[in-house]
Amino acid sequence: MARRCLAVILAAGDSTRMKSSMSKVLHPVAGRPMIAHVMASIAASGIHDVALVVGRDAERVAKAGSLDGMTVESVLQVERLGTGHAVLMARDAIARGYDEILVAYGDVPLITPGPLMAAREALAGGADVAVIGFHTQNPTGYGRLLVEDGELVAIREEKDATEAERAVTWCNSGLMAIDGRKAIDLLSRIGNTNAKGEYYLTDLVEIARSLGGRVVAVDAPESELTGCNNRAELAVIERLWQQRRRHELMVSGVTMIAPETVFLSHDTEIGQDALIEPNVVFGPGVVVESGAVIHAFSHLEGAHVATGATVGPYARLRPGANLAEGSKVGNFCEVKKAEIGKGAKVNHLTYIGDAFVGAESNIGAGTITCNYDGVNKHETRIGERAFIGSNSSLVAPVTIGNGALVASGSVVTRDVPADALAFGRSRQEMKPGGAVKIREKNLAIKAAKKAGN
Repeated sequence: MARRCLAVILAAGDSTRMKSSMSKVLHPVAGRPMIAHVMASIAASGIHDVALVVGRDAERVAKAGSLDGMTVESVLQVERLGTGHAVLMARDAIARGYDEILVAYGDVPLITPGPLMAAREALAGGADVAVIGFHTQNPTGYGRLLVEDGELVAIREEKDATEAERAVTWCNSGLMAIDGRKAIDLLSRIGNTNAKGEYYLTDLVEIARSLGGRVVAVDAPESELTGCNNRAELAVIERLWQQRRRHELMVSGVTMIAPETVFLSHDTEIGQDALIEPNVVFGPGVVVESGAVIHAFSHLEGAHVATGATVGPYARLRPGANLAEGSKVGNFCEVKKAEIGKGAKVNHLTYIGDAFVGAESNIGAGTITCNYDGVNKHETRIGERAFIGSNSSLVAPVTIGNGALVASGSVVTRDVPADALAFGRSRQEMKPGGAVKIREKNLAIKAAKKAGN
C-alpha cells in the first residue's frame, strides 16, 4: 500500500529584503512564480496533498500554488514566530493522519523530486526525521549537519559551533521529512527559549533523538537548495535554472551555438535536431518541433514552429503564431495570431497579424495586414500559392484567393479572386523638369527666410 504524505510548504515571508510590493514566492523564475516551481516538484515526487502556509498576498500565493491533481489547503500565518511555529500552523492537516510530513519552502524553486523522494524513503526505512542537506565549499553562515555512525546527532548553528564543527561542509537546507504518526508530538515539543524567542524546526533533531528516535540526513546538490532573499539571489536562481534546462535540451538533441545567450521559459519545448542560434528569447507557450531553425536575435512567445520551419534572424513571433512545416518567417518580421502555411515565406520587413497564409505563398517585403480599425481586429486570408508584392497593405477583412498576385505597392481593400492580378495603387505621372522647379522654389523660400532674419 502506498504511503500517504502531506507536504507543508512555508510561503508566508514578508519579502522585506526583496524590496517588493508582492510576496517573494510570486516572483518569477523562467516566467513562472517560484511557488509554482516548488509545487511541480512536490507533485512529481508523488505527493498529492499540500498545506500551504501563507501570509502576505495570501490569495495570490494560493492561486499561483494551485496545480491540477493536487489538493492544496491554504493556512494563514499571522505571527512570525519561527519555522517550527510556521509548520504547526498546519496542525489540523497534519493531524488527519499521514505516514509522512514533508516540509519545504516556497522560495527554493530549484528543488527537484530526487531529494524529496530520498527523504521520504528514509522515513520508510525507519527514520523518525530525515533532514535534507548539501555539501558546499563555502559553508559560512549555514547550520552544520553533525553525523555520527550514520545518524544525524545535531544541527549546529555556526555561532554555536566549535572550530572542528565549523570545518564541516555538510550543511542544513531547512527541508526535512517527519514521521507522520509522531509529527504533532515532536513539533509540539519545540520550545522558544532562545535569544529571539522563536520556535526552530531544527530542534526536532535533538528532540527526536531524546525520545529514542532515529534521525538521518540525505544529500542534495547545493544548486537545488539555493534560496531567494533579494533580487541578486533571484538573478542567481534564474541563471542556475537556465543552465540546467539548456543542458537538458542539448543532451536531448537540441543544438545551441551559444547556449549562455539563449533564454527559455518554464514550458519551452524544443525537439530533437532543432538549431537555436545566439541571443534567442523564448517566452511562455512556445513549441519548436524537430529540425526547425531559430536564427539569432529572435523573440518567440505563445508560438508553434513546425518541423523544418525557420525563424529570423531578428524575428518576433507573438501569441497565436503557428508556422507549418517548411515555412519561413525571416528577418525583421512580426507574426501575431496567424497561420503560416506549409512552405509559405514571409521573408523580411513584414507584419502578419490576425491572418491565414496558405501553403507555398510568398509575402513580399514591407507587406502589412491592416488588422485593426481602432476598435476591432479583422482577419486577412491569403490562399495557397499567392504572391503578395512588396510594400503592400492588405486592409482587413479581406481575402486573397489561391494563386492570386498582388502588385507591389498596392493597398488592397476588396477581395481578390483566385488567379487574379490586383492593382491597388495610384497611376504614376511624369512632369519633365518638375524636380528642378521644386528645388528652385524651395531655395527661394529658404533665401527669403534668411533675409528676413
